[in-house]
Amino acid sequence: MRTQPVNRISEKGLRVWRLYGMMQTAILLVIAIGAGVLVYLFDGPWWIYVIATVAVLLFAYLFVYLFPKVRWVRWRYEVRESEIELQHGLFIVKRTLIPMVRVQHVDTAQGPILRKYNLAEITISTAATNHTIPALITEEADDLRGRISVLARVAVDDV
Repeated sequence: MRTQPVNRISEKGLRVWRLYGMMQTAILLVIAIGAGVLVYLFDGPWWIYVIATVAVLLFAYLFVYLFPKVRWVRWRYEVRESEIELQHGLFIVKRTLIPMVRVQHVDTAQGPILRKYNLAEITISTAATNHTIPALITEEADDLRGRISVLARVAVDDV
């Protein structure tokens, strides 16, 4: 098996994923509070409060701390002359090779949270699928998009 790709995504991506986890935890907390109010109004059992509290705390630990860290550590990519290699995954590490001759177009995207952290994501489109490299520094994403575009044109011309 080949060595793993050499390039990592930005460490700021870890902060962004943790922020997403905090927002998801806040939504779950509102739902748990609503369930707690219903239990209180209808004289439900006390253990429902314990289950809701444990669920919110476990969710917060997993989605704010653990999963973003593992996801960031595993995300790697490398752009070569003839292919793009991606490696990512939480529990199952997936490695993908995208031949340059299959690349149709390359996009960059930046939402409000990514913009705040000066990050962007690249989407590489082939005839069959789209592949995304998340959380790259904006300038790096623009340079990489241009480089992939040039390499894809050269690969098509060589065929």
